[in-house]
Amino acid sequence: MEDNSRKDIRALLKTFGVRADEAIVGHLARNPDVSKLRLKVCLHDLTDYGDHAPDTTLSLEVDGDINR
Repeated sequence: MEDNSRKDIRALLKTFGVRADEAIVGHLARNPDVSKLRLKVCLHDLTDYGDHAPDTTLSLEVDGDINR
């Protein structure tokens, strides 16, 4: 894999991580009575492959709890 691809991947994940952190912290602040959030993070490929769709799709889901 090319270095440019790795840099793009890391930049995308870093942006997602920062924005997700801000969203979760804000959500917790607006919902002070919640003792635990149950969250799922999903990754889905939105690429238009035209007539050359891959045999398998890129999809990843991770779920977990955020405790106060």
